[in-house]
Amino acid sequence: MTEKRAFSVQIFVPMGDPEGLRIIEKSNWTGQGLMFPRAIFAEVRQRPELQRAGVYVLWGPGVFGQLPRIYVGEGDFLRARLDQHHKQKDFWTHAIVFTSKDQNLNKAHVQYLEARLVSLASQARRAELDNGNVPQLPVLSEADAADAEGFLADILLCLPVFGVTVFEKSKAPAHLPNGQQELFLRAKGIEARGIESAEGFIVRSRSQAVKTEVPSIHAYLSELRQSLLANGILQDAGEFYCLTEDYTFNSPSTAAGILLGRSANGRTEWKDAKGRTLKVLQEAAAA
Repeated sequence: MTEKRAFSVQIFVPMGDPEGLRIIEKSNWTGQGLMFPRAIFAEVRQRPELQRAGVYVLWGPGVFGQLPRIYVGEGDFLRARLDQHHKQKDFWTHAIVFTSKDQNLNKAHVQYLEARLVSLASQARRAELDNGNVPQLPVLSEADAADAEGFLADILLCLPVFGVTVFEKSKAPAHLPNGQQELFLRAKGIEARGIESAEGFIVRSRSQAVKTEVPSIHAYLSELRQSLLANGILQDAGEFYCLTEDYTFNSPSTAAGILLGRSANGRTEWKDAKGRTLKVLQEAAAA
């Protein structure tokens, strides 16, 4: 597993509202990100950064369930593209754009970034993708492609700072760090395995889920189950559903609820090989 390296970011709030425009810059990076809610687009569109070439992500509530809906685009004049989407796309509530402070990104670079981000989102299957097709990568020289990949790597480091994780495919580590336990859920004839992570709770591929939901299941869980089925994350395996790949849920309770078809307390449902609950393990670790 690739070792993670420390880095620093600076977030500037030019309008004084933490929920408004936020500008992110990363150490040793020529790039710059601007995140903002659609409600203040009229003000943000005047920013000089939107007169450059760049790549952007729009997102909002999904159509089919609890997964967000996203659109990835590019433009050599970002304002014009965002103006168009402001008129023609109704779903998005937030946007984030990435451009270069030294204006070294050209049309081919941003087309490359768009294609790579769409491909990553398609593979991750953690959002409804509004893009009709995965764009083809433009032809770049070896040096330009390397520069674009470097810029992309920094974008992917910055996005989770804003809570945007739809480009990251869930992957449980093959070897757990010292002290971390693999956890199990066994109930109602199914069995599942998972681990805690900084991002959420990762349920491993081939874990099983019940088919029948209880009538009192929370709408959030029912809708998320439908989204996972529609995206092929959950697949019919006869007597139960089966997880087709590792998948990250926002909490142990959400993971347990999806698998059991009912509201569940993940801290007591998930247990280690010795039968100790996640709650007991967490309290022991804190002590």
